[in-house]
Amino acid sequence: MQITKDHLAEARAATLTHRYAGLPGEELLRPMIEDEFSGRLAVVSSFGAESAVLLMLVAAVDPAVPVIFIETGKHFPETLDYRDRLVDRLGLRDVRAVEPAPRDLHAADAAGDLWQRNPDHCCRVRKVLPLQRALNGFEAWITGRKRFTGGERAGLQAIEAVDGRVKINPLAAWPAARIAAAFKEADLPRHPLVARGYLSIGCAPCTGRLDGRSDAVRSGRWAGTGKTECGIHWPVDGEAG
Repeated sequence: MQITKDHLAEARAATLTHRYAGLPGEELLRPMIEDEFSGRLAVVSSFGAESAVLLMLVAAVDPAVPVIFIETGKHFPETLDYRDRLVDRLGLRDVRAVEPAPRDLHAADAAGDLWQRNPDHCCRVRKVLPLQRALNGFEAWITGRKRFTGGERAGLQAIEAVDGRVKINPLAAWPAARIAAAFKEADLPRHPLVARGYLSIGCAPCTGRLDGRSDAVRSGRWAGTGKTECGIHWPVDGEAG
């Protein structure tokens, strides 16, 4: 059997899970950043409702870890302002705003309304493809996903392998109360839209307040479409990861 990049990543994820099983937050991040993937991993952050907690933990280990922000061109102005505040507050040294390729936008969304006609394809053009390019050269990446947000995330593992890379989810097991406590203890600023009922924040056209019919944190995203994920956490075969 030919050993592929996927096989190697899966074996590495299994080894790391065995080695670091159960370590929370910064305790998991430190060996990943300093030893296992030193200089070869990045954080992917939306600078959304709860992003400050993960970014704080990363900055406590090494504020020079690259932070990838997907600049879709559709963000709330409040998100861009919040990003700048957090970068300054946490001393993040390498925040990389990655944009959709102009040729992709011209071909698929010249009018800027693809989000209305085909939200899945809009996410692919504006998020998935830019992230794939931005992750070139990295062996692992860190996300802020958590099980309590539900949906495909309910069974989330702290360490997994997707598309030939190790993915690290240090907040996977953290409940909402622990996230809230971290904000309070560190006196972290909240995204300004949280106070207005936006508990999961992405692109402005596809993000709303909680819909009132569900208490799920992500129920304000793509409301009424049945869509729950943008696709950056799916492997290339399209299955949720």
